[in-house]
Amino acid sequence: MSPHPLVLTEFSRALEGPEFQLDCQQSDAMLGPEMYKLKVPSAVVYVLDAHGSQPGTAALISKILEQWPLARILLVAEKFSQTECNYLLRLGAKGLMTYAEGREQLSRALPLIAGGGFWVPRAMLSEFVDSVLTNAHGRRLKVDTGTQLSRREQEVLDQLLENLTNKEIAGKFNISERTVKFHVSNLLAKFGVRRRADLILLCYQKRQNSAQPAQALVSV
Repeated sequence: MSPHPLVLTEFSRALEGPEFQLDCQQSDAMLGPEMYKLKVPSAVVYVLDAHGSQPGTAALISKILEQWPLARILLVAEKFSQTECNYLLRLGAKGLMTYAEGREQLSRALPLIAGGGFWVPRAMLSEFVDSVLTNAHGRRLKVDTGTQLSRREQEVLDQLLENLTNKEIAGKFNISERTVKFHVSNLLAKFGVRRRADLILLCYQKRQNSAQPAQALVSV
């Protein structure tokens, strides 16, 4: 999705091939009443042109996730600052890529993001994880809290790291979805984070040594 036809054309060229099914949408209205009227088609991964205003991009991300909560979103722009990176990842973005990188890497990034990974420059992801690990008072959060977890909490955490939904976890352990939500809530509290994504990134911090040289891929 992009308000610029030339960007849509570039996206299409970068994804030529039978392995991709494209639905190119020109999104002229990024703010205002038109945003509420926007109908977002179902897709495995959404590639969004983030060249416009940050509030407009944020509104579009929220619109997609409101309609398709399990959507995975990759943002493309001229460049991203660390502040923008942190903000967009917290909104729910799974990938950040410049226009220049997109010409060669877009076709590689999409399958990885669709499979549950993050495609973010390593340095930026590291800074983001560091910001998650530090609370508002500047104190470091403890990562190694495994000894404080019950057996069931550890089992639920392991499944969260496999990107299973609450419903899937409930079915695997033959417990109610409400019980799973209770354990997830306890995990968030024990790790001192508010969102599942923050918890996953925190737990994978120590595994970044195996990331790709140019990109940090976190399989979640």
